[in-house]
Amino acid sequence: MNPNRPISEVMTSNLVTVGPQATARTIKDIFDQHEFHHLPVVEGNEKLLGIISKQDFYKVAYVLSLQTTGRTWSEKEYEVLTARDLMTDHPLTLEPEDTIGLAADIFLANQFHAIPVVEDDRLIGLITTHDLLMYSFNSPIVEEWP
Repeated sequence: MNPNRPISEVMTSNLVTVGPQATARTIKDIFDQHEFHHLPVVEGNEKLLGIISKQDFYKVAYVLSLQTTGRTWSEKEYEVLTARDLMTDHPLTLEPEDTIGLAADIFLANQFHAIPVVEDDRLIGLITTHDLLMYSFNSPIVEEWP
């Protein structure tokens, strides 16, 4: 594995995104229909505003369930809460030419598992710990002999 390769070679670029006014119901449906765990929030020409992790979304859903008198109330809240309410705004970002090693260092030093990749203030991809594992797993093994 070469940690000096650019993240653009391993990042996920076919992304599902939402706008800041997307409802919690829409976000839940997206997470229920897809295997991914991070949903970028964008506006206009793919300008990144924030990111919502599946874990953070379900933490909010759990708190709602504790604060409500029933499912009907929670369902109504899902129509009121928006992506802007749920997202982590101003997430740390990388650029496509940043290295795989840098992304790995950031993941190891922090508690998150996805970093948006931006170019000219526009979201172009997402690098995840899963992407790095796949890259490592699929890389040829080079053994050095003394």
